[in-house]
Amino acid sequence: MQTTTGTGLKLLLWILSHLSISEAASPSSQKCDEALVTPLPHNAFTSSSVFTSGYAPGYAKLNKRGGAGGWSPLDSDHYQWLQVDLGSRKQVTAIATQGRYSSSDWTTRYRLLYSDTGRNWKPYHQDGNIWAFAGNSNTESVVRHDLQNPIVARYLRIIPLDWSEEGRIGLRFEIYGCPYWADVINFDGQGVISYRFKMKKMKILKDVIALKFKTSESEGVILHGEGQQGDYITLELRRGRLLLQINLGSNQYGSILGHTSVTSGSLLDDHHWHSVVIERYRRNVNFTLDQHTQHFRTNGEFDHLDLDYELTFGGMPYSGKPVSGGRRNFKGCMESINYNGENITDLARRKKLDTSSFRNLTFSCVDTHTFPVFFNGTSFLQLPGRRDHNMVSVGFQFRSWNPSGLLLFSSLADGMLELALNDGKVTAHINVTQQKNMRVDIASGSGLNDGEWHDVRFLAKENFAMLTIDGDEASAVRTNSPVQITTGSTYHFGGYFLRTRASPIHRSFQGCMQLIQVDDQLADLTAVEQGRMGAFENVSLDMCAIIDRCMPNHCEHGGRCSQTWDGFTCTCDGTGYTGATCHTSVYEQSCEAYKHLGRSSDAYWIDPDGSGPLGPFKVICNMTEDKVWTTVVNNLPAQTAVTGSSRERRTVLQLNYSASMEQVTAITNSAEHCEQHVAYACRMSRLLNTPDGTPYTWWVGRGNEKHFYWGGSAPGIQKCACGIERNCTDSKYYCNCDADQKQWRDDSGLLVYKDHLPVSQVAVGDTNRPGSEAKLTVGPLRCHGDRSYWNAASFNTPSSYLHFSTFQGETSADISFYFKTSAPYGVFLENLGNTDFIRLELKSPMVVSFSFDVGNGPVELNVYSPSPLNDDQWHRVSAERNTKEAILQLDQKYKEVRPAPTQGHTRLELYSQLYVGAAGGQRGFLGCIRSLKMNGVTLDLEERAEVTPGVKPGCSGHCTSFGMYCRNGGKCVEKYNGYSCDCTTTAYDGPFCSKDVGGFFEAGTLVKYNLVPEVVAAASSLDEKSVIHNLPVETNLTREDLTFSFSTSTSPSLLVYVSSKTQDYMAVVLHHNGTLQLRYNLGGLREPFTIDIDQRNLANGQPHTVNISRVERNIEVQLDHYPPVTYTLPEASDTQFTLVKSLFLGKVFETGYIDPVLIEKYNTPGFVGCLSRVQFNSIAPLKAALRSRGSAPVSHQGKLVESNCGASPLTIPPMSAATDPWHLDAGADFPFNEERVIPDGVNRNSAIIGGIIAVVIFTILCTLVFLIRYMFRHKGTYHTNEAKGGESSESADAAIISTEPNFTETIDESKKEWFI
Repeated sequence: MQTTTGTGLKLLLWILSHLSISEAASPSSQKCDEALVTPLPHNAFTSSSVFTSGYAPGYAKLNKRGGAGGWSPLDSDHYQWLQVDLGSRKQVTAIATQGRYSSSDWTTRYRLLYSDTGRNWKPYHQDGNIWAFAGNSNTESVVRHDLQNPIVARYLRIIPLDWSEEGRIGLRFEIYGCPYWADVINFDGQGVISYRFKMKKMKILKDVIALKFKTSESEGVILHGEGQQGDYITLELRRGRLLLQINLGSNQYGSILGHTSVTSGSLLDDHHWHSVVIERYRRNVNFTLDQHTQHFRTNGEFDHLDLDYELTFGGMPYSGKPVSGGRRNFKGCMESINYNGENITDLARRKKLDTSSFRNLTFSCVDTHTFPVFFNGTSFLQLPGRRDHNMVSVGFQFRSWNPSGLLLFSSLADGMLELALNDGKVTAHINVTQQKNMRVDIASGSGLNDGEWHDVRFLAKENFAMLTIDGDEASAVRTNSPVQITTGSTYHFGGYFLRTRASPIHRSFQGCMQLIQVDDQLADLTAVEQGRMGAFENVSLDMCAIIDRCMPNHCEHGGRCSQTWDGFTCTCDGTGYTGATCHTSVYEQSCEAYKHLGRSSDAYWIDPDGSGPLGPFKVICNMTEDKVWTTVVNNLPAQTAVTGSSRERRTVLQLNYSASMEQVTAITNSAEHCEQHVAYACRMSRLLNTPDGTPYTWWVGRGNEKHFYWGGSAPGIQKCACGIERNCTDSKYYCNCDADQKQWRDDSGLLVYKDHLPVSQVAVGDTNRPGSEAKLTVGPLRCHGDRSYWNAASFNTPSSYLHFSTFQGETSADISFYFKTSAPYGVFLENLGNTDFIRLELKSPMVVSFSFDVGNGPVELNVYSPSPLNDDQWHRVSAERNTKEAILQLDQKYKEVRPAPTQGHTRLELYSQLYVGAAGGQRGFLGCIRSLKMNGVTLDLEERAEVTPGVKPGCSGHCTSFGMYCRNGGKCVEKYNGYSCDCTTTAYDGPFCSKDVGGFFEAGTLVKYNLVPEVVAAASSLDEKSVIHNLPVETNLTREDLTFSFSTSTSPSLLVYVSSKTQDYMAVVLHHNGTLQLRYNLGGLREPFTIDIDQRNLANGQPHTVNISRVERNIEVQLDHYPPVTYTLPEASDTQFTLVKSLFLGKVFETGYIDPVLIEKYNTPGFVGCLSRVQFNSIAPLKAALRSRGSAPVSHQGKLVESNCGASPLTIPPMSAATDPWHLDAGADFPFNEERVIPDGVNRNSAIIGGIIAVVIFTILCTLVFLIRYMFRHKGTYHTNEAKGGESSESADAAIISTEPNFTETIDESKKEWFI
């Protein structure tokens, strides 16, 4: 059910309610601010006690000096009170206090109670608490408080809480308000008032119903109306809560269900007045209970409420039919009943309505007084009982939110009796100390800490005990345990604090009790109050001060509220939100935000409006090099066939998306560009009926509007893509399908006007003729860019600022933004009220501050950063304040949390504009603020900055913060909205330069990169990005860095060879047994310097990574995940790699000197397998060969196919034979996809002959390798700190496999010969 209505609707309903409801309170033309106490006589005032006659309560009038100048009680303690009788019910709007004249006596803090009868007091509530008013600090100053929630009462009682330290309690006061009068009707639970309509059947478009009620019953129907078509409206009490049920109509097939049910309030059976207003216009409803309004829309599709004959108040109508669901009639009082402008109570008084069902209709409220007692956790009530009796019989009603507490304790003559609340159950425990095994332990009930009244009856006598809950005799718990009872003389209810030998498990109770019975006699609590019997401490008599802290529910976004007497907690599991009130989303706002956290393409949950009403939803994020695409899929299968449709009876295809329309709209609103592909394949099925006809097919977009253009066209242009491009099959038409041909045709293209997207319906209207067919495809919605994420402003002067409308965050507020600055301090934002305010600022280079005041005094939270924040890098600030706590967080790491006070103001009331950047003479902010969100709404900083001096839209320098996400040497490139990673100088690709670039080498394939381009090549116009940092001509090297990954199943072979114009070279080869060898020949030695990197067979079809680094004589080699090993060139060896010339991959084909050993042993047939991540110093030769188009100094021979080589180091076992060894992810292309094969550089016939020869030679070599591996498979070790799993594994490979289970990219060894 939707819970939002437009502002215009709310205004309309407000006007309707104020036009229709004539409240019997004070006239609207007069201000309700009369002094109500001053005119009263002395006998209107009473008090708990009087110091002397001159201090009588009648002298407690504001600014009066009679008697001793005010009221003072005999004792200054917490049991004192001052009461006034206003003579009749009045509307009270304010209270003012003074100290006693010319004394040291005043009251510094007090509570206000009110009542209609002088009994059953109710404490004044504000901000969800029993309110304590601030009083005086001297004798003469007047402190006035305007009531946030005006009350209606005849009796008022002031309870001093704190007073002058220099004197005693002293008080003068005034009450402000105005007269109040209303027609009252007493409902006895039998009679109902029937309001008959002027017509038998009423078709009602709008309703305004208002009334007030009070009752001590938790169940009862307040009003009801129904119609024969199934429409109804019912307002009733259920378990002390108000339930409104409306049905504007359901159809007979059940496809339209109109039933709507909404609950409001709780504890409404407190016998105090509650106000209800129901305003309905069509399906939009405002449901208000005691100033708390819920806005909702009814279910179904109908707007009218169809009622028959009558609307009844006080119960269900007497129609002869059985009452549905056993509903009770209302028992209590109602006043000021108004229905669509009719005063029902006045009509009933004048006997204009049917009241025949009443036995005795009275127009005054009959009070049923139960004398409740309130226990606050430090209280007890002591009542006398019969002493030395052989039976215990007690009973009472209680209500509480706490799961545990002491209900009753009594010391028996030889033991103890305890009734307690344990985990929501009532337990009875009797222990007789003088005899062994004489004890009783029984329990009954469950979930009794629900705030409702529950009745407890306990009876115990010789060898028998019975516990009954809520009068349910059938489920009463009985026991026949052997026990002898001898009663004591006292019973302690709600607490026992004496240190005796027999003590209860629980010492106290928080809650209310009433109807207390001891020895089958109802306790006279009036006598207790007057001190004539029993005793009590810290007990509030004749009052139940229970508060439902979960109503209204402060747990947002579906969080579940649970409470104790003192507070509430929210359970946010499964909501997608976190925090004390489930306010803050746990997800990022967009795919753009995920990218800038370094995430790769995947499916993610996003929450575009953060803490706003939209829930999180799942989308597909595709991070490309320059854009971040967000994809929302729909449920329409591709090529959906449509038949049998005509213009008169179109086939409507409904599209449902993986997100709601509101959620999708949030994506399109913030996106820079959106598109959706549509395709209509047709055979004798016209589409738009161009050039001038009425379209056969149209589609509906997000605004629920029909559109008559197709993909590739634009709004208002009734054409398809071919009509725009003028290449339709028949030039007379603007769509291919409109030619109405018997051959299959197609009209497809992109819809790009994002305000119309996504497509929600397509209505097809020309497939009913013989031979006509159509197939419809609507692709997913795709959007890129997030304007709110990059919405930024630059503040260039200390006095510059942006202003926005007042921030509305009364009970729950969150603020988040990014900033960067080089200044040491500055105010980010500020909003002021009369005394309330909220401010975020950079207080110093290492401190961010969040300060506010909601009326309890200023609160400041500071978060300290270990490093300076004025480093010109982006930092994220998020602040939240709710009724439970305040939170300030910096960079999602450093946090301060401050709990809210248990008592005090909770509403943040602001009036000024919101200033961003500086305000009120504060230190202005210099720098950039980006993505400023307040309660889920992004403020458009750029739009406001365009017209504000000293502020510029946008901000530069994103790479200072996000450049770290460019991996493997990629360079960060600034963009207006963000950044991108330039991977040109790396061996990688992808949005973060983290995607391997690899190639599959067939037999005879080689790549040659010219490290010293010829003069002609150097003079040609080369693509600067393709020539990857070419080394200068005549280069001599004293340092090389070579990195690559490979996988192969064949050996021997040559992997990498770097030649020179001298005899110097560097080579990495695989021996015939699959071991890896590094060869250096730099001169000075007779033979090349060789390093056998490992004794394992690396030609095992698995991926391996090699890192080689040489600086002068020091060579460091690392294989896979093993620690690097250092080697040193002999002293006789030169250290300079002289005149480097070319780099070869897979095979050498070079003029000049080449080591004959390499040619003889490793160069034929060459490397067969996959190479990737190849980087030599600052060049990426393999990437250049695969990606350049003739502009780089690179060439190749043979067939080279780009492939995902699975080049990560080996960590898991080889894949099964059923798995394609190269196709490691769903997006990878098949390695022999001809569209990605680079054109050969040699004659194809020669390649075929060479391939045949290579197969023969390779078969022989494989046989030899197999024999050698079998003979030497247990020989040789790689001396490293290998994983412990290697001890029990057959090889070092298996050891790594057993200890690193996360590897996901593998090559299937069983398929290695398939690629020969």
